[in-house]
Amino acid sequence: MKDLLGIHSMGRLDIEGLMADSTSMRTAIEGGHPVTQSLDGVCVANLFFEPSTRTRLSFDLAAQRLGGHVITLHPDASSTAKGESLRDTVLTVAGIGADILVVRHGLEGAPRSIADWTGLPVVNAGDGTNEHPTQALLDAVTLQRRFGATDGLAMAVVGDIAHSRVAGSLLHAMPALGVDLTLVGPEEWLPDDAPAPTTTNLDDLLTEVDVVYLLRVQTERGGVISDDYIARYRLDRERSARLAPNAVIMHAGPINRGVEISDEVAESPRSLIVEQVRNGVPVRMAVLKALAEGRT
Repeated sequence: MKDLLGIHSMGRLDIEGLMADSTSMRTAIEGGHPVTQSLDGVCVANLFFEPSTRTRLSFDLAAQRLGGHVITLHPDASSTAKGESLRDTVLTVAGIGADILVVRHGLEGAPRSIADWTGLPVVNAGDGTNEHPTQALLDAVTLQRRFGATDGLAMAVVGDIAHSRVAGSLLHAMPALGVDLTLVGPEEWLPDDAPAPTTTNLDDLLTEVDVVYLLRVQTERGGVISDDYIARYRLDRERSARLAPNAVIMHAGPINRGVEISDEVAESPRSLIVEQVRNGVPVRMAVLKALAEGRT
């Protein structure tokens, strides 16, 4: 694999290959067994032009566990704050000796441009409202571990679909793995050309789905939190009680407690939110390993 710019370019076998490698990585880590040092001598540069906690830290740890070196660009303390262009910044990082670039940027398509400019393997860690492929991969692993398989599961993706790069990758990954998606949210946040059924009524779906995947309202991209939104789409105790006995709840984080989910539901036995975070490091290890192998 040369790059991971989006799930849209991957087939089921590609996705499942990374999932299987991730599962092996997690098994080894939890069993205290050594992990192949696939990144020995490899420098991974984390270029995060937008804030991140889970993704950036998990890429840090993933690279370190594979024996790689990690450098991290802090845009506010770099020459980008002096007006340096994105192209010049990434060419500088490449010139320093980075071997793999992990990129988060507010501009859709920025990771692809960076791959073209530098010729280096690039992982898209989130570009604008486009995609967040490693999030979809770890979500798929989380579901596989919980249910044993993904085929035939019904998932409702709820909230700010229009502004969500998480939704952008789920729309490609989940159907490829046999998951039936329904997009749920206010009409203005549902894409006209959605490749999955859409509805504005969450309550009508609660008894029919295996997974409720909640999205944060992207206020930084124009999403507005209203009392009406909270009343219609927050997953609280009453709505959670209507779910099927084995149904689960997911959220990519960060959580806006009291907006898309109540405290008690976020911390309930149905919630896979912490499990999603746990799967982040082994999934990103699998991706970095695949990119390192693709370099040789």
